[in-house]
Amino acid sequence: MGYMGDYSMCICFPKKFGVTEAGPPVDVKEVFMKYATGGGSGMTVEQLRRFLVEVQGDVEASMEDAERIVEEVFKRRHNNVKLPELALSLEDFQFYLFCVDLNPPLLNKVHQDMTAPLSHYFIYTGHNSYLTGNQISSDCSDVPIIKALKRGLRVVELDLWPNSSKDDVLVLHGWTLTTPVELIKCLRSIKEHAFSASPYPVIITFEDHLTPDLQAKVAQMVIQTFGNMLFCPPESDCVKEFPSPEELKYRIVISTKPPKEYLEDKNLSSRGSNSLKDKDSDEDTWGRMSADLTNDDDKSDCDASEHSQCDGDNEACDQLLRPLGAPAYKNLISIPAGKPKGKLREKLKVEKDKVRRLSLSEQKFEKATVCHGTDVVRFTQRNILRIYPKGTRVNSSNYNPLIGWMHGAQMVALNMQGYGKPLWLMHGMFGSNGGCGYVKKPDFLMNVGPNDQVFDAKAKLPVKKILKVKVHMGDGWHLDFKQRYLNLWSSPEFYTRVGIAGVPADKTMKKTKKRKGNWSRVWDEEFTFQLTVPEIALLRIEVHEYNMSEKDDFAGQTCLPVSELRPGFRAVPLFNRKGEKYTSLRLLLRFEFVQVDI
Repeated sequence: MGYMGDYSMCICFPKKFGVTEAGPPVDVKEVFMKYATGGGSGMTVEQLRRFLVEVQGDVEASMEDAERIVEEVFKRRHNNVKLPELALSLEDFQFYLFCVDLNPPLLNKVHQDMTAPLSHYFIYTGHNSYLTGNQISSDCSDVPIIKALKRGLRVVELDLWPNSSKDDVLVLHGWTLTTPVELIKCLRSIKEHAFSASPYPVIITFEDHLTPDLQAKVAQMVIQTFGNMLFCPPESDCVKEFPSPEELKYRIVISTKPPKEYLEDKNLSSRGSNSLKDKDSDEDTWGRMSADLTNDDDKSDCDASEHSQCDGDNEACDQLLRPLGAPAYKNLISIPAGKPKGKLREKLKVEKDKVRRLSLSEQKFEKATVCHGTDVVRFTQRNILRIYPKGTRVNSSNYNPLIGWMHGAQMVALNMQGYGKPLWLMHGMFGSNGGCGYVKKPDFLMNVGPNDQVFDAKAKLPVKKILKVKVHMGDGWHLDFKQRYLNLWSSPEFYTRVGIAGVPADKTMKKTKKRKGNWSRVWDEEFTFQLTVPEIALLRIEVHEYNMSEKDDFAGQTCLPVSELRPGFRAVPLFNRKGEKYTSLRLLLRFEFVQVDI
């Protein structure tokens, strides 16, 4: 019986699967042998500099740059920076290549021209920035605003409503069960954290549901809170051109619809509290969602007049309900919002000596791109276009932001408190330009050709550039996934999905083979992507663990702007579903660009 008991234990617990590090990939060994002294015994500082210039494309790499890398590797691997001769072994070289802070895939500094008007930039924009969860019943708080600003968000949206006694201003999502937060608390948090991640301006968009006396109170709060940080535009009836991000460094900018200074109407006072319900609003409120679905989504005529819903810039609501405006409030507005009356094409009309911000829901924007795509591009060359999620996204989901960027929309507003692929794309786009929150729009969106011709997103374009991505290896799962994934009794099977998000012609997704045998995975597979619009293409990467009985397990993701990828071998950090970087998880990839003669 004792023998059978021992045998039973043996079959219940199979051999333990250990965690060992994988050695350098073949390509890494070959490049080391090519540049190192004496057939690969060690790579000197000068040899490393040559590698940086010739393989990594760092044409300005100096001896000081190479020496700093070697010293840092020695410090981390050997606890000694004063060895007789600073030369990297193959293992040291592999350590350097796989080190995210020493060998990142993107430049970590602002390098684009920041002196053009604001309309020339994609701007990192949030929607209902104060919500902690869903659009219907979650709490309103300054916490998600702080979190977004620390990530680099530059446009914060606040919905302003009067409190029950009509003597103070609250921030909440109107006509829902969301619990409010005081406006002053949000303003103070914005002041404290506005420039923690970027020196470039923070734009606050107000969705205003206030009476003139409360507008005056808001003006007082804003002035007292921000003081000299607040940018106030020159006194003028209209804004002729937006200032640049460089001019607005460390400044707070206000954007909302200016209050109309109409003559007082005796009938206005008789409307009482009901007037607030019809105030103009940038959003489709929950209370009017059913009307929105009926009157907007189901329209087949692209040129039909817009329905009379107060969706942010509705003049009909304005004329009826705006009493005498508050001058102090009006004088704060640097980016005026406004939507002309009439059909959609009229709303996209470019005025010669006046610029403005226009807000469209994702449905209206999609309709505009179908029927008036080039008008949208032309409008965004001087004016600012803001797109926001449709009202039915009550769970704070998001739409694909690329449709906005490919038409030049600057403020593509997403729900930052959610997670998923649209936010991954957002994080990828605004990893550009040092993560400062402002990304210069590519020239093709700003160019005007003969006969006022502008970029047409529907046009079939030739391949402009070829990107080759080689997935060498990955590591760190046994450290970052130990609570959920680390199963030392079995061997995981990881695979990597690599693809492009961009214009429809460039969109694709490919994957490596499943590799089994160790927590440090080696694939050594190369993929080629032909790109017609590389300027706005994003490289999408996901890692999954194969699960034979259930859906494959998520094991990390990242999204990188193709136009900013540094060529050569690069250490690419991976992020969780919410876009938070893992401590140890990373891939070693190699990027190569091939220019195509057109």
